[in-house]
Order: sequence, then C-alpha cells, then structure tokens
Amino acid sequence: MVELYRGDLEIEQIFKKWYEWSLDKNFGAMVSFVGTVRDENAIEGLSFDVYKPILQEWFDRWQKRAQAKGAVIKMAHSIGNVPVHTSSFIAAVFSPKRRVALELIDEFVEDFKANAPIWKYDLKDGRRIYAKDRSHKMDGSGILNSL
Repeated sequence: MVELYRGDLEIEQIFKKWYEWSLDKNFGAMVSFVGTVRDENAIEGLSFDVYKPILQEWFDRWQKRAQAKGAVIKMAHSIGNVPVHTSSFIAAVFSPKRRVALELIDEFVEDFKANAPIWKYDLKDGRRIYAKDRSHKMDGSGILNSL
C-alpha cells in the first residue's frame, strides 16, 4: 500500500495504523525505515512532487516480489514541503520470518532512492530549487533522461 500525505509524516500515527492492521495476519516481523530530512546545505527543508500512477506501478512490482516471499510492504511519502528534522518517507515490511523482512526492507529502500518516481526540491529562502545533483535518470522518462 502506498500512502501519500501533504507535508511531513505523522510517523507514530502511521506506524500505529500499520501495526494494528498486522495483528491478525500472523506476521513474525515488522521491520521499518524512517527517512528524515537532514539539516544540510542551509536548506529549510525539502519539497516533493509525485506522479502517483508511475509510483504505484513501481510499488506494485515490489509488492509482488514481497508476496512471493509471504511478505507485505507498506510505504508512506510526503507531497509538498517537509521541514528539516521531520520525516518525508517511511516504509515497513511485514513477514512471517525476520530474515525476509530485514533483507526486503534494505533492498526496497535502496531501490526507492534510485528508482522511485519522486522529484525532490531544496527549500531555501522560501523557494523550491530542483535538486538536480541528487536526482537520477528514469528509464523512459523523456526530458529527465537528459539530466
């Protein structure tokens, strides 16, 4: 399940909802990741644009991979502005076995950073500045292939 939220994520509420969802599923592990906006390069925060149909396709491929191992992946991401020291991305893997969850969360987060269709901007002096130096080319993305 992909959940998109305007602004920074309310981590405790989201994880509580996910945990409660998992209680009757007989999972032995819930392994999570929280991405926090760091205070660096004099930014006030980050801002994100998301094209949900492409993100959903990317996520569905991961969900199928997880299901083949008896696991489920959940993720939440921010749209718009996220201040420094708050969260813009969280994910969790639910699995009958901890090793599956530990391996999947690592692979999922690494692939997310490299391939998820989310565009990032630095917030400086109240302006959104495209973070081109931290962006990746996406196959079939047209204009973004020219980065």
